[in-house]
Amino acid sequence: MNRNDTICAISTASGIGAIAIVRLSGSEAFSIADHFLQGNFNLLALPPNMVKFASFVNYNQLIDNVVVSKFIAPHSYTGEDLLEISCHGSEYIQKKILELLIDQGARLANPGEFTMRAFLYGKLDLPQAEAVGDLINAQSESSHSLAVKQLKGTVSKSLKELHRQFLDMASLLELELDFSEEEVEFADRKQITDLLNTLKNEVTSLLNSFQLGNALKQGIPVAIIGKPNAGKSTLLNALIQEDRAIVSAIPGTTRDTIEDVFNIDGITFRMIDTAGLRQSNNEIEALGIDRTYQVIKKATIAIYLFDITNSTLEDALGACKLLENQIDFSNKKLIIVGNKIDEIAHFNPIDEPQSEIYYISAKQNIHLENVTDSLVKYVNSQKITDSPIITDSRHYDILSKILISIKEIEKGFAIQLPTDLITIEVRNALQYLGLATGKITTDDILNNIFGKFCIGK
Repeated sequence: MNRNDTICAISTASGIGAIAIVRLSGSEAFSIADHFLQGNFNLLALPPNMVKFASFVNYNQLIDNVVVSKFIAPHSYTGEDLLEISCHGSEYIQKKILELLIDQGARLANPGEFTMRAFLYGKLDLPQAEAVGDLINAQSESSHSLAVKQLKGTVSKSLKELHRQFLDMASLLELELDFSEEEVEFADRKQITDLLNTLKNEVTSLLNSFQLGNALKQGIPVAIIGKPNAGKSTLLNALIQEDRAIVSAIPGTTRDTIEDVFNIDGITFRMIDTAGLRQSNNEIEALGIDRTYQVIKKATIAIYLFDITNSTLEDALGACKLLENQIDFSNKKLIIVGNKIDEIAHFNPIDEPQSEIYYISAKQNIHLENVTDSLVKYVNSQKITDSPIITDSRHYDILSKILISIKEIEKGFAIQLPTDLITIEVRNALQYLGLATGKITTDDILNNIFGKFCIGK
């Protein structure tokens, strides 16, 4: 990427629509566009933040009547001179305007290059720039809310505060190094210990928020588990209102995980139908059962479904107890659901006061709302309204490394390592924070982040 180029792209979705927007950014944006625009104004002399009607003309041939919006550096999205041309949504018109701008000296923008320039010119920091991509890709109210929150700078503020605290620590330790021959300690060890505890708590809190944040962004993973023929595939089909999974009376029909999504109250859930849990000598079925355990480990919520016509509540509770001995459920929600109430006349539910248990008919769509209400209630109870939430695996990886540095610093003080060795870990933490906020970047990092954006954003 050459930052001196003037770039252009169609910023609206591909296809035919009422209008389309062609965006032009760079030092030559106005002079390139002025070559084609005719109207009762002079584009070069037009004040900023003005919208004008004009004709887009090439050698007296009218391409389209357009509306142009002018933004002057640094008061634009990219921080450069920027022009937006709103034309009719004909694919021919869009491509013709783009083609003429390129012929006049502009270059087609790379994916995410407008937002990358906004970052490079200091209009956004890196977490905010990443939030732009999340905002574009948001498919639910919850993922949209998280993206807006990050765009406002909640994550950035936390990272900058961590950077400030590490910088204070580094300054104190560096001062000691300057007077190391006099064996003077300028840094109050108790003050540093308290600061390390604060830093560890803040970083741990951000790391702990990732499971929920990533799930809300990608969709809450919900594993539907239980013995064969409990009705797991029927439940999946009923929830997504589509015949997604094969339903059969033959036990062990589901040999692999089947996944689909549905949205309730603005929250996206990824429902995962799994192979029935039992001992099996069939190699393929055994592989499917092993995948079931892997899905449970990664899931945020597990629905244990049991067939009330041939299993008791005590059987279901015992099976769940065995699962909890094998898999850590401390950060998961376990919902127990008895299925096939339509097959028992005058069914009376059995209550278990300390467990969340529901009775349904997945086949007849009876009481499914109790299960979906429970899913929504759990997610809403986990939302953190004021605290920042990490949604990006890049941030999670960086914060994990920072936590390791904090533990190494604590260990260094505990065994009385020389100050210069401890300072190395403090500098490492500062470098990691620089990578998170974008103070330290490489082309590979930027290309990886912005390469996922659509062209024109």
